[in-house]
Amino acid sequence: MSKDVVVVADPLPESVLEPLGDFEVRFCEGSNPSALKNALPDASALLVRSGTQVDRGVLAAAPNLRIIARAGVGVDNIDVEAATRAGVLVANAPRSNVLSVAELTIGLILTGLRHVFPANAALRAGQWNRSRYQGRELAGSTVGLIGLGHVGTLVAERLQPFNVSLLAYDPFVSSAHAASVGAHLTDLDSLMARSDIVSVHVPRTPETRGLIGGRELQLAKPSLLLVNTARGGIIDEGALNTALKEGSIAGAALDVFEIEPAVGNPLLNHESVLATPHLGASTREAQERAGREAVAAVVQALTNQPVPSAINPSLRPG
Repeated sequence: MSKDVVVVADPLPESVLEPLGDFEVRFCEGSNPSALKNALPDASALLVRSGTQVDRGVLAAAPNLRIIARAGVGVDNIDVEAATRAGVLVANAPRSNVLSVAELTIGLILTGLRHVFPANAALRAGQWNRSRYQGRELAGSTVGLIGLGHVGTLVAERLQPFNVSLLAYDPFVSSAHAASVGAHLTDLDSLMARSDIVSVHVPRTPETRGLIGGRELQLAKPSLLLVNTARGGIIDEGALNTALKEGSIAGAALDVFEIEPAVGNPLLNHESVLATPHLGASTREAQERAGREAVAAVVQALTNQPVPSAINPSLRPG
């Protein structure tokens, strides 16, 4: 009896693949559409990260596919609707990187408030200018969290020891949950107007795309530091660029952009913008957790067990 074929289309730590010992494991370069399609005709499962695009053409090349497992949280690179129509389960690793993203958020807030990156660059260029880079303490600030899900909650918990006032905007959580992490629920306009720091922790959906635009930025304090470690496109980048040019907010710390790679993005021309290349999940621990969770979903699907991490529930086995 032939074994089910599992195609691994993006690099994963070798250690997380051990549970696939009962299957035939095949590796391919998922970023190459031709190589991906050539690897899929007899595949039962496809393991991907963010480098592989799974569209209708890829699904058409995989008539035996039962599951696509994403070793990460977002599934922007998978046509979930097309997969569902094709009867293919889609699963992700919903909590694998939340701690890493939360820690990066705290780091960006502290680094942004103290102008660490421009001060470091200036010193390396031979400039010793302490007064130019006078920063602000986090203690005593009002921090607004847009989204109080897994990551937002962890950020709130980690901010509490800094003696900050926490506001949160999230229509889907209760005031009791917000209070449990020291936050007060409010509307978006009030959060934007009252916060010294605003940090974004919502998924990119049709409802959240452009959630923070010109109107919202006009409500902000001139001292605002805007932080985004969630997804690009939630902040209107054109409006943010205008706000920075006009000095209507103080700065931004961005790990994500509407178009990535963000090389040449005009936001990078502002010294007041601290930018990193989508590093939220880029820790060894997060990558291993994501890989383990995705592999577990594949094993569950191919052995006809329930797959708790499935995001198209009507297709869940068991």
